[in-house]
Amino acid sequence: MPAGPRLADLAPDQRLRRLELTVIRRLDGLLHGQYRGLLPGPGSEPAGSREYRPGEDEVRRMDWAVTARTTVPHVREVDADRELTTWLLVDASASMEFGTAELDKRELSVAAVAAVGFLTAGVGNRLGALLVASTGLRRFPAHSGRTHLLGLLRALLAAPRTGDRGEPLEPPDLADALASVQRVATRRGLVVVVSDFLDGLPDDPDRPPPWERSLRRLTARHQVLAVEVTDPRELELPDVGLITLVDPETGRRREVCTSDRRLRERYAAAAAAQREQVRLALRRSGATHLSLRTDRDWCADIARHVQSQRRMAAVPAGAARGGTR
Repeated sequence: MPAGPRLADLAPDQRLRRLELTVIRRLDGLLHGQYRGLLPGPGSEPAGSREYRPGEDEVRRMDWAVTARTTVPHVREVDADRELTTWLLVDASASMEFGTAELDKRELSVAAVAAVGFLTAGVGNRLGALLVASTGLRRFPAHSGRTHLLGLLRALLAAPRTGDRGEPLEPPDLADALASVQRVATRRGLVVVVSDFLDGLPDDPDRPPPWERSLRRLTARHQVLAVEVTDPRELELPDVGLITLVDPETGRRREVCTSDRRLRERYAAAAAAQREQVRLALRRSGATHLSLRTDRDWCADIARHVQSQRRMAAVPAGAARGGTR
């Protein structure tokens, strides 16, 4: 039986329909529950206080008034929010146009946005977005409803690519874009950042990326999900002889002989170190990390991530204290 057309080969409306059906059929049934979402968490509505549990509770949830009255450390307890506001920060810079599998990184980021949108949809829930492109930072106000979500996805699919423009423009820094999210996300909620997180990554792995501080500020107030998008050719080079590599951000070119085994090994080691640098920065920031690759089943990766997060959230307090550290 011949294979159907690839997602990237379909017209925009056909792609949106395919994405919606994929999310509903493959994810909606797996991620069932009273309040669907990608980051099961405590919410933000106050619901009293309890004693602080070292190693389990976050210091930022300390209830200092009760602690002062009782002289025993207490933390605030909260009820789950009944309405959720989700803000998306979608990286559509030149480096996100790369891809060697069925989807390129830009198309995979749209698939991730579709999953977030359809899975967090509900009565009263709202979705807003900021798109980081070479033409500037574009904002989509937070609204609810399927029509709004489909309009947002169409805009992401139609965002200009490098080949569509004349003179290259300097895209906003990821750090500045994160600061913009903080300004518009005034109500506690969910923030999803979709990027390859390569922007400004320093050569020295001991130095933090320029966007780490801005991301940490977001996690102090919101639940933050960092969706890291990668392609297999960014992680290792195939043995295909002489090739020309082009930096999508600067246009610089370099010829590389991939037949050199030692060069391929150095490339793979440097790429692995770079991804570890991103992973550690996201961890220090306090964001939840979801890694998606263009050559893998993104639906299965999202389902595994959410189920893992829910299992962790369901671990009893006593069991958490008794575990290893």
